[in-house]
Amino acid sequence: MNMAQRKLFNYVDKACEDALEVSVTQLAALLYIVKHSGCLQKEVAKALALNKSALTGLIVRMERNGLVERLVSEDDARGIKLYATPAGLQKTLDMMPFIDELNALFSDEFSEEEIETVLKFLNFVLKRF
Repeated sequence: MNMAQRKLFNYVDKACEDALEVSVTQLAALLYIVKHSGCLQKEVAKALALNKSALTGLIVRMERNGLVERLVSEDDARGIKLYATPAGLQKTLDMMPFIDELNALFSDEFSEEEIETVLKFLNFVLKRF
C-alpha cells in the first residue's frame, strides 16, 4: 500500500510541478484554503496531517510565491488566518483539467463499484487509525 501511495504521489507531484509550478501539497493546501477562506493555519495542518513546522514552511513558500496571504486573526492575535490570492485561486482552477484527466484514468480502468470499494476502504483506514 505504501509503495502504491508513494508512486501515485510522486507521479501527481511531478505533473503538478511541470504543469503548474507548484507541489501537490501546495495545491492540497490551496484547495482547503479556497474552500475554507479565512481558516487558521492549524486547521490546514490538521486537514493535511502536517506538523506545525512543516505547515509553516509550506505557507511561507506559498506566500512568497503569491498564492496565499496571512493575516493576524482579529479574534486571537496568536492565530493566523489564511486567504488565497487571485493567483492562488487561479492555480486551483488551472489544476481542474488535470484532476479530470486523473479521474478518467481511474474510471477507464475500474468500475464505479470498484472505485467505491477502494474509497470505502481508504475512508475506513483514515477514520479508524
